[in-house]
Amino acid sequence: MSPIQNIVILTGAGVSAESGIDTFRDAGGLWEQHRVEDVATPEGFARDPDLVLRFYDMRRAAIQTKQPNAAHHALARLDAEWPGELLIVTQNVDDLHERAGARRLIHMHGTHLNAWCTGCGTRSAWTAPLLDRPPCPACGAAGHLRPDVVWFGEMPYRMEEIYHAINRADLFVSIGTSGAVYPAAGFVREARAAGARTLELNMEPSQGSHWFDEARHGPATWLVPEWVEEMVPG
Repeated sequence: MSPIQNIVILTGAGVSAESGIDTFRDAGGLWEQHRVEDVATPEGFARDPDLVLRFYDMRRAAIQTKQPNAAHHALARLDAEWPGELLIVTQNVDDLHERAGARRLIHMHGTHLNAWCTGCGTRSAWTAPLLDRPPCPACGAAGHLRPDVVWFGEMPYRMEEIYHAINRADLFVSIGTSGAVYPAAGFVREARAAGARTLELNMEPSQGSHWFDEARHGPATWLVPEWVEEMVPG
């Protein structure tokens, strides 16, 4: 079997759950307080923008109080030390990968810490509330900023880059994902079709576990550092 040179890693909510960030799909998660149609669709935003902005203002404030965990730090170490190509594709909208030190990273669903001006199209770093309709830092117009997150029915970001990396990968690793949300849930099949080995690290088998060559189950803070140590012994 040829040696591994190029790695693509997909991370989901299970990576950040142990940092205390709520997940949408677990029991007790955010969907239980709000219907997805109300807070995570363009239609919900058009119908009740105050509800949506208040919801994301709370999430934005909350993630700034959280810290990266051992899984984030292990992936940042792999990013720093891996000599071949590596790309971390995260479905998460927190910034914990960056705060741990990861650099080769794509936020396919956007990030809480950006605001998107639908007036001029500019995306700006943002840590404050949006509910009071602040002006856009780029164009100065008020009332056009929305969370820079991908809602249901919207196209994830940078998909061409992601598929290009997957089709060059020797190893595809999925960490902490449900395997239920497309297009990310289809990445493993894309990787297999391109000849990559595939590994799942997850608390429990995902909906797509059967597509992986190998699956390891347990907390991300245990599994990810253990796997990274295998890849870059130190």
